[in-house]
Amino acid sequence: MSRREFLVGSGATAVSFALPGLMAPAEAEPQPLRHFTLRPGKAIAQLVPGNHPPTPVWAYNELVPGPEIRVTQGDRVRIAVENALDEETTVHWHGLRVPHNMDGVPHLTQAPIGPGERFVYEFDVPDAGTYWYHPHQRSFEQVGRGLYGPLIIEEREPIAVDRDVTWVLDDWRLERDARISDDFGNGHDMSHNGRIGNTVTINGQVPDSFRVKQGERIRLRLINAANARNVALDFHDHRPWIVALDGQPVTPHEPINRTVVLGPAMRADLVLDMGGDPGSRFTITDTFYRDLEYELIDVVYDPESLRTNALDAAIALPANTLPEPRMSGITRHQIRFNGGMMGQMMMGQMMMGGNMMNMMREGKMWFINGVAASDHVMEPLVTLQRDQSYLMEMINDTAWHHPIHLHGHSFRVVSRNGIATPHQEWQDTVLMAPEEKVEIALVADNPGDWMFHCHVLEHQAAGMMGIVRVSE
Repeated sequence: MSRREFLVGSGATAVSFALPGLMAPAEAEPQPLRHFTLRPGKAIAQLVPGNHPPTPVWAYNELVPGPEIRVTQGDRVRIAVENALDEETTVHWHGLRVPHNMDGVPHLTQAPIGPGERFVYEFDVPDAGTYWYHPHQRSFEQVGRGLYGPLIIEEREPIAVDRDVTWVLDDWRLERDARISDDFGNGHDMSHNGRIGNTVTINGQVPDSFRVKQGERIRLRLINAANARNVALDFHDHRPWIVALDGQPVTPHEPINRTVVLGPAMRADLVLDMGGDPGSRFTITDTFYRDLEYELIDVVYDPESLRTNALDAAIALPANTLPEPRMSGITRHQIRFNGGMMGQMMMGQMMMGGNMMNMMREGKMWFINGVAASDHVMEPLVTLQRDQSYLMEMINDTAWHHPIHLHGHSFRVVSRNGIATPHQEWQDTVLMAPEEKVEIALVADNPGDWMFHCHVLEHQAAGMMGIVRVSE
């Protein structure tokens, strides 16, 4: 499928696109304290180019994605959120190890921010990397209408590149008039693969081309902000090197088949040495869904080169400050994910002792350890002792992929189906394939009740959400 065929309608034309500019501090103050303001509200965005009308969206500061917040590792940030929506909201700082009362989970860590109300988040940023922010209040609709933005924490000594570029990927379910479909939370999306859209954007616009120069080295920060779409970006004859996952440095390596796979909420930092000939081009293709592949964007080389050879500089990132789990004698817990259509939903219902049709009418179709969440406040799945190491054996007893996210911590992905992972990568969101078993290890060093959920936002809303408690 070509990019034109994939888009809503048929009149899309070339468009240049760029992330909204770096958000300027709201008031001048010496580092390291940085002040910002976010104002979630209704806005208009030109998601689809050509003759298509603009799209009514929900956005931070009238931008989709919201303004890029870019600070330096070790800074302290103070972010005022002024709610201009007609409903409650919060802001969750996805992947950041923030204090519990700054995590942005309604009723669990804070009271929701009501219409016309203001809430100030303030916290240190201990880890460099690529993160993002979004609501945790009715997120299946608030995120789906455009409320999200990038949060970049620069290293104190960053690697040498010619350009540092952020791509926030999203997909939208648009009508022919470019309006967002209002069918949020429908039963099919909730019980199947989530809300998969029909129009993919990069930084809030349907992309056409991205211009580069021969010899240029680019740090490409990828953020998957989609409600449910997994992506597998095939770079064809170019060689992306993964240097970080979910913000955390990893041993630089080429992805399998030069294809970068990201579930919803996941991020990857790539280093790309542009080795093509001046005037040439290649296409990045999303190949995740069989027989539904599409062209995401063309990479076009300028006629003039920057240099003839690749930049001679190291690409490994400095480690962050994460505590290393002690694997010897580690305490183990098992967590099962079940439910949904075409999987083991009936077994989950039997464990609950309830009637499947009644639960479906209540919108609860997914379970963790046989329990479907009905709110953000619930009894914990497990209770962990502070500063102790734990291994979680996670089993996907469903027919669908699930990106599983833990708040307040990062964890090492140590094995898949009993086979040790080659890079033992740190992540905060791990994509589990159907019927896959994944083991993660972490140090429970951040006290509080932390959300642990599927980041297919419809699955979360339909019950696949729980709490991991870390004792004081």
